[in-house]
Amino acid sequence: MTRELVYTGFMSLDGVLDSPGGGSEGHRSGGWVAQTDFVPESFSLKGEELADTTALMFGRRSYDAFAPIWPGSEDHAAYKGLPKYVVSTTLSDDDLVQDWGPITILRSVEDVAALKREEGGSIFIHGSAELARHLGDADLIDRYNLLVFPVLLGAGKGLFSRRDVDKRNLRLRDSATYSNGVAKLVYDVVR
Repeated sequence: MTRELVYTGFMSLDGVLDSPGGGSEGHRSGGWVAQTDFVPESFSLKGEELADTTALMFGRRSYDAFAPIWPGSEDHAAYKGLPKYVVSTTLSDDDLVQDWGPITILRSVEDVAALKREEGGSIFIHGSAELARHLGDADLIDRYNLLVFPVLLGAGKGLFSRRDVDKRNLRLRDSATYSNGVAKLVYDVVR
């Protein structure tokens, strides 16, 4: 049995992932998640994911954004001891933060494919739009956990590439809508 690779993220209705929590990535509309009315149940998916997460995966830029914050964050305490994988061709062991559980650098899509063939539980990709596009194009993502926000951003990083790849069918596993306009969409990739 292979490990399941899950992308989880916040997305605008027009498919943009850029800067949901703030302007750190330079998107002019950064912080769009916090600008949506807060309804606790609309974020319940994030709590549900904790039960399935056995490891985390990041691209280099998302790792650089999360690594200074998540190790000491009470909201992310459950992730602290989990194995983490960072996909990067430029990151070195000296760049890794301490006291955040085991961290392994993967250098390529092929390294991710090899990791998926190992025994173990689900690996969740947080943020990391560029990584998710590459892994999706390589047909390595097994599930998409999306919270879609009622906002149109017009430009920014998207989850899905525009490359000409083979069609992939998705099966809706779970969905819900909330009073603040957020929609939860959980899709399995059909193989």
